Amino acid sequence: MPVLIVGAGPVGMVLALTLAHLDTPSIIVERNLHTTRHPKMDLTNGRSMEIFRALGIADELRAVGVPADQPLDVIWATSPAGHVLHRFAYPSPNAAREIARLSNDGTATHEPSMRVSQVVLEPALKAQLDASPLIDVRFGWAFESLRQDNMGVVASLSSTDTGMNEEVTCDYLVGCDGGGSRVREAIGITSEGDYAIAEFYMIHFRCARSDVFTRFGPVFHLQTGLGTLISQNGNDIWTLHVLAPPDADPKILLRDFVGSEIDAEILVANPWTPHMTVANHYRDGRVFIAGDAAHQVIPTGGYGMNTGVGDAADLGWKLAAVCNGWGGESLLSSYEAERRPVALRNREAAARHVIVRQQINEQIHNAQALGDLDAPDAAHRRMAVGRAIAALGNLENESWGIEHGFTYCGSPLLEDEPVGPTFNPERCEPSTAPGCRFPNYYLDDGRPIADKFGRGFTLLAIGSVEIGRIDAYALAIGMPLKIVRLEVEPSTQKLGSLLILVRPDHHIAWSGSQQPNDWRPILNRVVGIVSPVIPEERVA
Repeated sequence: MPVLIVGAGPVGMVLALTLAHLDTPSIIVERNLHTTRHPKMDLTNGRSMEIFRALGIADELRAVGVPADQPLDVIWATSPAGHVLHRFAYPSPNAAREIARLSNDGTATHEPSMRVSQVVLEPALKAQLDASPLIDVRFGWAFESLRQDNMGVVASLSSTDTGMNEEVTCDYLVGCDGGGSRVREAIGITSEGDYAIAEFYMIHFRCARSDVFTRFGPVFHLQTGLGTLISQNGNDIWTLHVLAPPDADPKILLRDFVGSEIDAEILVANPWTPHMTVANHYRDGRVFIAGDAAHQVIPTGGYGMNTGVGDAADLGWKLAAVCNGWGGESLLSSYEAERRPVALRNREAAARHVIVRQQINEQIHNAQALGDLDAPDAAHRRMAVGRAIAALGNLENESWGIEHGFTYCGSPLLEDEPVGPTFNPERCEPSTAPGCRFPNYYLDDGRPIADKFGRGFTLLAIGSVEIGRIDAYALAIGMPLKIVRLEVEPSTQKLGSLLILVRPDHHIAWSGSQQPNDWRPILNRVVGIVSPVIPEERVA
């Protein structure tokens, strides 16, 4: 078997789907008998949705998410029954899609974000896995140990139901088995950072009276000085996160947040401690780690699962290339070089967001110390707190550079160190410099350019620019390549290059305004081949 994936959370499942998309079989094992019942995440960001669109499953996933006409407003209030201190208003996914199309400035994603609980997302992803003939899905199987050599990996598994043991031989193994990764432990990879930075308590509940929490209109996050309430389905399922010790009573925590007793069915309640860690390495020999096994962050900003989905998209096409014979060893080495810096930046951003939350809470608590913020004579104090919140901002939900403006500048797969835009965590700067994600522009017919990409590499050729023999050279090394010719029109003129070679993960491998003198060294480099250039006589 080419690839064994340990852990069938969203990251492991996206990795399996990415491999299948590129005709690469895999086995995915999960120690639990069913998908998660814990609402670990609540927003799939625009970049992750672009990846799902490329896999052909975005519409199926949106069908189980919160309706796309609901806004993503974040409200700070004195309490659910009190007064709004400040509202950060954000458009619904439907509106965001239309705004991106009309502005057409390359800064947005061609798929807007999606509100969805992981409790709902995982079964939808699993249905896609179950439908694929290239994915062997095995829930109820736990990873125990591994041994590896130059030829492959042998993993020992055990059935969590029967206790039966089995050994699976594979070319490569990927640990997507969470923060307590047994795969990471088995290969001796350590992590750096801070553990257990706070004590939180999560209460996931159903409340039929949605008016209790929608006094201020539809809301995504309702935040007070006591905690954060998340609308999970836009209706009657909610999740509350508060700072509290492990022995706290969830019913009391919920009552205190609301300000009164409510009729709520608690579905799941448990303490949890966030970590801010990044693995020192992402690979040992033929074994890799991805997702929470490689990095953990506090969920301010939603950089946990979404960063992991990016890992899966990056590692997936590279493993497929090597397993199918058109990728070289350095392709696999580039995974850590490209993805670990992203995790480090995202951890720093999440930490900054925590500081802002602390500053807002301090503003609220200081104002409350002067008297009841909901009192009739407290309007001026509420307004002052609101102005302070507005000034501190909400980059937690507006860091577009972190979400989809990151680049892989410095990757060993790039021919030269590109001159791209300076990274800005707050804004996605559209660019076709190598290493950048292909910017989202819409053609005159209303379709995003990315919809024309193939499953493998894509060469965009604008107008009548000559492309040379790239198709023959790609064929000679087995590299899947789709050539797309686009007319000169306003959106293609914004690209800044007439030739753009796009990777399977929609990051740019090479760009230029004319064909290079020789495509062969470029193609060899972008697929990790370090052997001599293909002789001309071998090219059809």
